[in-house]
Amino acid sequence: MDIHVLIERPMITEKSVIGARKGKYTFKVHPDANKIEIHKAIEEKFKVKVLKVNTINVPGKKKRMGRFPEGRTASWKKAIVTLAPGQKIPLFAGM
Repeated sequence: MDIHVLIERPMITEKSVIGARKGKYTFKVHPDANKIEIHKAIEEKFKVKVLKVNTINVPGKKKRMGRFPEGRTASWKKAIVTLAPGQKIPLFAGM
């Protein structure tokens, strides 16, 4: 799978910025991506050493769409990547 398809975007939230200070970076990834593919993609794209990858499947939430119909938001996958000590990703450097 292509790196740009595999890593959809970085997650920039309060919790992820706090994690980035500790060397843990959060990304939204393709739902079919596995830990090995994510590990290789992050190392190749950002030129850093990855120690560990944790993944979470985030289920969609129920939403009301008007008077009667109910729908759901899309489910997605999140990856939390732990880098080697001293390594940083420039995207999160100013946070």
